[in-house]
Amino acid sequence: MNIDDTFEIFLVASPGLEAVLCEEAQAKGFAGATQVPGGVNVQGGWPEVWRANLELRGASRVLARIGAFRVFHLAQLDKRSRKFDWGRVLRKDVPVRVEVTCKSSKIYHAGAASQRIETAIREELGATIAPDAAIAVKVRIDDDLCTISVDTSGESLHKRGHKEAVGKAPMRETLAFLFLRQCGYDGREPVVDPMCGSGTFVIEAAEMAAGLHPGRTRAFAFEQLATFDAAVWQQMRAPRGLTPPSLRFFGSDRDAGAIKMSGANAARAGVEAFTNFQHHAVSDLEPPSGPPGLVIVNPPYGARIGDKRLLFSVYGALGKTLLTRFSGWRVGMVTSDKSLAKASLLPFAPPGPPVSHGGLKVHLFQTPRLR
Repeated sequence: MNIDDTFEIFLVASPGLEAVLCEEAQAKGFAGATQVPGGVNVQGGWPEVWRANLELRGASRVLARIGAFRVFHLAQLDKRSRKFDWGRVLRKDVPVRVEVTCKSSKIYHAGAASQRIETAIREELGATIAPDAAIAVKVRIDDDLCTISVDTSGESLHKRGHKEAVGKAPMRETLAFLFLRQCGYDGREPVVDPMCGSGTFVIEAAEMAAGLHPGRTRAFAFEQLATFDAAVWQQMRAPRGLTPPSLRFFGSDRDAGAIKMSGANAARAGVEAFTNFQHHAVSDLEPPSGPPGLVIVNPPYGARIGDKRLLFSVYGALGKTLLTRFSGWRVGMVTSDKSLAKASLLPFAPPGPPVSHGGLKVHLFQTPRLR
C-alpha cells in the first residue's frame, strides 16, 4: 500500500453519537463522511488515517480497511489469507494479534477463522502472533464477505496522553467532546462544570478553544506499520503557534481531591493558564464575570454512585442555583435517570438518544438559554 492509496477508513463512535462524530469529520474536511451503525466511514489515504488519530476528538478508534474478499468455508479462508499481501501494511518485526467476528456467514466459528488468519500471517509474512500485541488486525466475516482492517490507534483515543488522575466514575474525553458538540459548543464561549470530577469537560472545552490537537502528546499503533512515514508525521504533528483563548473555563466540586486532580490534569494538558478549579458545593456556585455560555454537568446517578434517593436533593439544589443565578446560560446535563433530571426543575427539551457510559445508558438533557 502506497502512502497515496485511497481506501475506506472507519471511525469508531460511541453508540448513539454516530451523527455527532459524522458532523465533526465533515467539519474537519474528511472526504465522504457517512454515518453508519457504530461509527462513520470516510475515504482517504494513510495521511488521513494519521490526521484522524491526531485531530478528531470524538472518534474512539480509527480502523484502516486494507482488504476484502468473499469466503464460504475455512479452506477458502486459509487459501485467500495466504495470498493476501500482508507486507503492504504489516511489518514482519512487529507482533500482531488477530480478532475475528462472524455474522450471517457460512463460516461461523470465529476461533477457527482466527487460527487460519494467524497462521497465514505467521508463515507468509514471518510476523509473531501475540495476544498482547500493539497491532490488532480486525476481521469481520459478515454475509460471507471477509473485511480486513487494522486498528491504527492502539490504545483507545479517549486516552489523550495527559490525564493521570481520574475520579470515581470518569467521563471519557471522546464522550465529553461529543456531548459538548451536541450542546452546540464550538470553543467560543465560557464553560462551567459545577461537578467537575477530574475536570474532563472543562479541559476538553479549553483544548478546543485553544485549537490544540487531542492526540498531540501520545503514541499510535500506526507508527509501527510498514506504511508509516516519520517525516510526514512529524510535520503533521509539529506544534503550531497558538493564541491562548481570552475565555476562561471553570470547574468546581465539593470534593477537594477532585479539584487537586483537575488542576494537575489541566497542567499536564497545557491549559492550566485558562482553566479555574474551585472547591465548593453546588449551592455556592456563582457565574463567572463576562458573557454567558454553557453549563455542562455529569452529576452522580444512583446506579453509579451510592443511593439514588439521596440524589434528588442534589439535583434540586443544582437546578435552583442555575435557575436563580445563571440567566442567559444554556445547560447540558448527562444522567441515566429522567426522574433525577426532572427533579432539577430545569426547562429541559426531550433528551438525546441513549448513549453507553460506564455500563449504563445515559442521556444528554439540554435547556435553551435560562431566563
